[in-house]
Amino acid sequence: MGSPSAAGTAIPAVFLVSLLLAGCGLQAGPQQSTSASPSPAATSTTEAATTAAAPTASGGSAATASAPASAAWTTFTTADGQLTFELPAAWSVRDPAGELPDGGGAFAEVTNQAGKPLATLRTNMATGSTCMERFPYQVLESQELPALTQNGTAPRFIFETRGNGATPGPADTPAAAYGIQTSQLPTGDLACAIFHFFTWPPTAAMFGAFFSPENNVVPGAESLPYLEQAKKYTQTDEYWDIKRMITSLRPAA
Repeated sequence: MGSPSAAGTAIPAVFLVSLLLAGCGLQAGPQQSTSASPSPAATSTTEAATTAAAPTASGGSAATASAPASAAWTTFTTADGQLTFELPAAWSVRDPAGELPDGGGAFAEVTNQAGKPLATLRTNMATGSTCMERFPYQVLESQELPALTQNGTAPRFIFETRGNGATPGPADTPAAAYGIQTSQLPTGDLACAIFHFFTWPPTAAMFGAFFSPENNVVPGAESLPYLEQAKKYTQTDEYWDIKRMITSLRPAA
């Protein structure tokens, strides 16, 4: 198939189910991790930097000018040798063999020290959608990712929401998510349901997750509404680590 659908389309129920199973949807509980370090597919290069510059945002409102990052980082390469990304050395990557459907592709689920899933990378995905309803939206952060350019188009990292205090977001679907998408940013006052896929051979890929207060901890915001928690999440160290991780995704050398 071609590139993922534009902002004027939304994901149908069958793909919502696949998203949940793939880890990009709301994940109800922690995944058990057998190691505090990435799986054997990860390289052992660790950065000893005490801080890291926060990625520059464009097209969205940055939460802060700079943010601290985890002190030590390592590099993970997918089992198929196609993609690589950086992650905090204290986080883990679950890269199980034999759990993908026929057709292959890469799969990697990143969890924090407590075993909470924070993002899922998966390639060779079939995508398609129909926009059934539009919702108020907000782009919290946006950054172009030239390293993943395909067919002359660069995807972007995005953290966005659907709905507001007066109009709820899509039913049975979390209304805030961070990830990579090839489709254009929403325009106007309304947008379809969140659809985070980016073009990657042979079809499409995903790397991100829906924001979940069960997995994404926002200290001091537990009593706030869901969307307010999502906005405050951009001010946390964990979010900046996630953003640095996702925006570091690139073809493996």
